[in-house]
Amino acid sequence: MISCAVVVPAAPLLVPELVPGTRLGDTVRAAAVDAASRLPSRWLAVGAGEAGGVPAAVDADRVGTFRAFGADVVVPLAEDSAGPPEDLPLPALVAAWLRARVGAESVRTELVAEDASLADCAALGDELAAADPGGPLGLLVVGDGSARRDTAPPGEEDGRAAGFDTAVAAALADADVQALLDIDPVLASELRAAGRAPWQVLACFGRARASAWRGELLYSDAPRGVGYHVACWEAG
Repeated sequence: MISCAVVVPAAPLLVPELVPGTRLGDTVRAAAVDAASRLPSRWLAVGAGEAGGVPAAVDADRVGTFRAFGADVVVPLAEDSAGPPEDLPLPALVAAWLRARVGAESVRTELVAEDASLADCAALGDELAAADPGGPLGLLVVGDGSARRDTAPPGEEDGRAAGFDTAVAAALADADVQALLDIDPVLASELRAAGRAPWQVLACFGRARASAWRGELLYSDAPRGVGYHVACWEAG
């Protein structure tokens, strides 16, 4: 049974080798590692795949690399994963990097389309809630807030972005399932908030579990024009 869920951004900024010479990612990196360390040794990650795509999985026996993001940082998805490094989807790479960073055993990643409907998110959330993993399993939710914050490049910012991310941060802090379910997919798309679908999978999972969740927000900011949130939910 899953009794702990952690939210982190799908941010290459977390990996020091991808941002050499800057300390811009230090605070969010520390928060993400802290949050991930609270999960049990086996993880299931949920992240956003391509818009219009079908659900897909990245199994824990694979090995990824961040070479497409600027450095050949190799990240096995499990302690015993072997084989040639692959250009895996970013949420799987971030999950694998965090796994290695905190010494967890393995992580399997489920990808839900970035533009998935709430019904599709509910289907995966309900499946997670009903699963019997045969031991402790942690849920890692990987996704970004708005990519149109006021620190975005000129012409990319949107005045609605800060309020959107503030509302998401409050929902994560309070483990407010309904607030996450109420996120407008159209607004999220306009603000380029790729985490909307993974967050709604979390909300649907939390609703299906019918637990009294306790939330803690460890980080919320937009260091490169993108809203990054780190939070931890634990079942009461």
